[in-house]
Amino acid sequence: MDEKKLYQISLITKSIYRLIIYSRYHTDDDLLDTYTEGIHDLKELLGIKNAQMEAQDEEEAGRYLKDLKIAVDFVISEITAHINFTSPTQMFQLLRLISPETNAVHPNRYRSSTVQVGAHLCPEPMLLPYLMEELFYRIDTISDPVIRAIYFHHEMIRIHPFSDGNGRVARIAKNWMLMYDLYPPIYINDPHEKKEYTETLASSFKALSTAPEQWNDYTSKFFRQELDRLLSNLLWLYDQINEKGNIRSSQAGSDTTSFM
Repeated sequence: MDEKKLYQISLITKSIYRLIIYSRYHTDDDLLDTYTEGIHDLKELLGIKNAQMEAQDEEEAGRYLKDLKIAVDFVISEITAHINFTSPTQMFQLLRLISPETNAVHPNRYRSSTVQVGAHLCPEPMLLPYLMEELFYRIDTISDPVIRAIYFHHEMIRIHPFSDGNGRVARIAKNWMLMYDLYPPIYINDPHEKKEYTETLASSFKALSTAPEQWNDYTSKFFRQELDRLLSNLLWLYDQINEKGNIRSSQAGSDTTSFM
């Protein structure tokens, strides 16, 4: 894991809170408003981009986007109720919302057949209950919410518990964990980034198949890519909040000058 990037993320996050706590012109409403705007952007960006890159035709893309928006709205409602993503039950809830056609085939159950993702042969169906139980146990032991979210994403794709919809569920679950702790969501911005994302995961899975307990360069690369996306979104969040406060500060200065 890139400790330098984690440190940068911590610094920027603290900088945002310093602005809204200690500045007269930057308010907590700025964080809420900007964060909400970011979530709305997530609906459009994540929905449109993933629909374009994963759907087979325009009709399927439309259904995909509709289901994705429903899932994001559900996540937002859970976060406002102070509920974080912590259990397999919530994972099945996300599957029902984001991939109802998959859930209809195997309602509230893991896949019953062997699947292959690229060159990666996913675990046998009989192992899935144990592997997913172990995954949720492990994320409960990870104190850093950023690492917890990225780790869950990586491992859920590697295990592939469902016949379809695994990527969508993993990305929404990851962003649920991030947004719960007031980090902006991580999303794929374009087809090139999507290609890089899938290639890095494939290489990580291949390395882990030969050395399951050994941290490898490709797994490290995947974490770096995700941290870079989070850093970019945090910087955007800081800039938006800072700009709003600076406008207020300038207006306050102008009002004082006019009065004098």
